[in-house]
This record gives sequence, C-alpha cells and structure tokens, in this order.
Amino acid sequence: MVRSAAGSPREVVFVDGVRTPFGKAGSRYANTRADDLIVKVIRELMRRNPGLPPERIDEVAIAATTQIGDQGLTLGRSAGILAGLPQSVPGYSIDRMCAGAMTAVTSLGAGIAAGAIDIGLAGGVEHMGRHPIGEGIDPNPRFVAERLVNPDALVMGKTAENLHDRFPQLTRERADAFAVASQQKVADAYAAGAIQPDLVPVAVWAEGGGWDLSTADEPPRPGTTTDTLAELRTPFRPHGHVTAGNAAGLNDGATGALVTSAAVADELGLTPKMRMVGYAFAGVDPALMGVGPIPSTERALTRAGLAIDDIGLVEINEAFAVQVLAFLDHFGIADDDPMVNPYGGAIAFGHPLASSGIRLMIQLARQFAERPDVQYGITTMCVGLGQGGTVIWENPGYTGEGSAA
Repeated sequence: MVRSAAGSPREVVFVDGVRTPFGKAGSRYANTRADDLIVKVIRELMRRNPGLPPERIDEVAIAATTQIGDQGLTLGRSAGILAGLPQSVPGYSIDRMCAGAMTAVTSLGAGIAAGAIDIGLAGGVEHMGRHPIGEGIDPNPRFVAERLVNPDALVMGKTAENLHDRFPQLTRERADAFAVASQQKVADAYAAGAIQPDLVPVAVWAEGGGWDLSTADEPPRPGTTTDTLAELRTPFRPHGHVTAGNAAGLNDGATGALVTSAAVADELGLTPKMRMVGYAFAGVDPALMGVGPIPSTERALTRAGLAIDDIGLVEINEAFAVQVLAFLDHFGIADDDPMVNPYGGAIAFGHPLASSGIRLMIQLARQFAERPDVQYGITTMCVGLGQGGTVIWENPGYTGEGSAA
C-alpha cells in the first residue's frame, strides 16, 4: 500500500464525475474533435464545483486508447490548457486500453494517498469514429511468430467467442437475455432521471448544416427483444455467439472525475460521493481477455480485507455480455441480480474505450446516494491484451438503513 510522508495513507475521495452523452462512432460527433470533448468535461467539473480554486489542481490525467491526432499531444496537459486551467497545472496521458480512465483515477488516487498531490482531474476520451481500434499500431510480429499470444488476442470479438468455448454454460441465449435486460434498465434509468444530471450537453454541427445540442446517449435501443437479437449475424465466427446486440458498439465520448484527499475536500467545502477503499489490476491469457475482472476483483477484495458478500453494488463494463456472465458465474451471482448494473451498461450506453471506467464510477456514485443501506460497491472491467481492473468504493452516506430492493 502506498504510504504518505506521515506513514499512513490519506483517504482518497471521488468528489464528482460527469460525461458527455455517448454517440455512435462517427455519427453525432463526426465534426467534433476528441480533445474538445474532454475540454467540455473539464469545464463542467469546474463549473459544478465553484469552491475548487483552479490553481489548486495538482495533476490532470487523461486517457485515450488511440493516442494519435486529436487524441494525442499529451492530452492531460493540452486539454487542461484548452479548458482554461492555469498554466501552472501539469498533466499527462494514460493508455491502458479500456481501463484508461479507471487507471487515471487510481494513479491520481495513489498520488493523493502518498501525499504527493491533493487534487486531481481524471478523464478519458475516445473518438472511435475518427480513430478506429488499432489505427497507427504496429504489433510486434513476435507476438504471433513466437506464440507469445494467440492471434485471437488482437481481436476483442474473437476473445469473447473464446469465452463461450471455454464456458459452455454461457450460451448465446443467456447473453442475449442479459443484453435485453441492459437495454431495458437504461430506458428505465432515463425515465427516472438517473442519467441526465451527470451529462454535459455538447453543441454539435449537424450533418445537414446548423448546430444541434447533444443531451442524451445515442446508442441505446429501447424495445430490443431476444427475438430480434436472435436474428443478428455473428461477425467473428460462423455460427458463433457474439453479435452487435450482445456486445458494446463502437462509440465516441468523454468522461471526467474530480478526486481529492478527504481533508482537502473538507477544507474546500466539497462533498465526497465515494471513498476509495482499494484497487487492483491483473493479467490473464490475452485470448481470454474477458475473464480479467475476476482476478482483479479477487485481488482487490483480498487487499481490502473484504469478500464478495460485502459488496452491495457492482458496476461492471459490458464490453461483451459473455464477459459479464463469466464474472457473475464465478462469484455465484445471478444473471438478473439487481445489484449488478442497476442503470444498465455499455451494451446499451456504448463503450468509448478509455472513457468507460469513469462512467461506471459516475453511476455507482449516484446509486450510493440512492442506497444508504449499501456500504461497498465496485467498478470493474476487462481490458485488452488480457487484463482486468477493479476499484472498491465505500458509500459515505451509508447508514445501514434504507431500501434493500
């Protein structure tokens, strides 16, 4: 565990999180730069937290999986300047593929715990319409030539098909049913007003000319049924299991979070929404990438002295339904357990790669506010090239009383 100069770690708190509405790749945000999306998020965090003096920010850590073009140029630094932060505020970029924003939060959290910094802005952005997966990369031929990884490891959809092979009980029918439930939960969450408060409206130039305002996620498909999903083709394998209906799509969007020490939050009058208990990352066979959240969660729980039974809410990224189902089966959690993704997940919202980790945190924070009976929750996700990441959070509003539904 990282220690502060005084010998004990400082408490790390999640003060606030916001995001842009997610768009379909190259659709709503076709004429919007990736760095402008993250700038919108930074500015909104500052607007929502007027008690935070900009010059007090110690670091800006922004993640992108494809760090090229408008997602390059050391995003944390360049986006900070573009957002109007003082030039004295430094910044840097992060790449842990899908867990980029999650790693931004944990990296800043470690610095806060150690006493190296007091306040950090974390974020993630992915414009998959401008920068398709794999753009500009040149995988070392040794990966395949020396059999360091199965060639499937470089195609995420194939790794999901491999999970279906490894765990025959994870059928396409279960995956489709989980996907339909995700779509319905997102529709219900929107109807209840649970999503809108943390969305940053973004002005976009419409394809037909003129400005429009993006205020809601574009990818959700309310009314999806298992019958319609059963008709979809399986692009990664003939007669396979993975379809566009039971996996997250290709998306554009940005997320951001304000993390501080508990003492500094108190000093500045900022109200924490969550307390960071601990976190862990783990590696697995890259060809079975989707099982990554299992060892990362086990490791995080062990380090925190907790068990899965202590966790009352789970926000797991739905890169593929089969990946979530593997996690649930391992921990003995039912497919339809209400503590899992109560507002739905990436199958409906979308998954703009490096940004998704903070979307999970935003949703968990809002659920904590609604659930004083829940003390602990986790945000967890699988990561390309065979990794998993998990962060354990504590509810500052926990009373032990309230809804157990």
